[in-house]
Amino acid sequence: MSTEPSNSEFMDILKLSEYLGMKASTLYSLVEQSKILHYKVGRLVRFKKSEIDLWMEGNKKEVIDVSKAARLILKTARGPARDIEKVVKKSIDDVKGFVYTPSHGKPDRNQGPREGGS
Repeated sequence: MSTEPSNSEFMDILKLSEYLGMKASTLYSLVEQSKILHYKVGRLVRFKKSEIDLWMEGNKKEVIDVSKAARLILKTARGPARDIEKVVKKSIDDVKGFVYTPSHGKPDRNQGPREGGS
């Protein structure tokens, strides 16, 4: 038996493009931005299949069940949501005296000298 390394462990852009189902131009862009593991020998770019598989695993995104996540959020927010309502109501009550009302005039208006008198 031969213990020679397999030539198929390293792939060029075209083989990797086919393997991943991606355009070669996208892979070239990833190489240029150093966002994909690669080897460069002169002008030749090569990819090690085992490293690409690990790289792909690192790019895996989990699918979220939106209804399940929403139920969890609502379940945990029920108690604190009531507290938030109390805080908001109290804050409104606390600042009622400091709020602009038409009968008091504009709060940012400077009172200049009045006409006709001193």
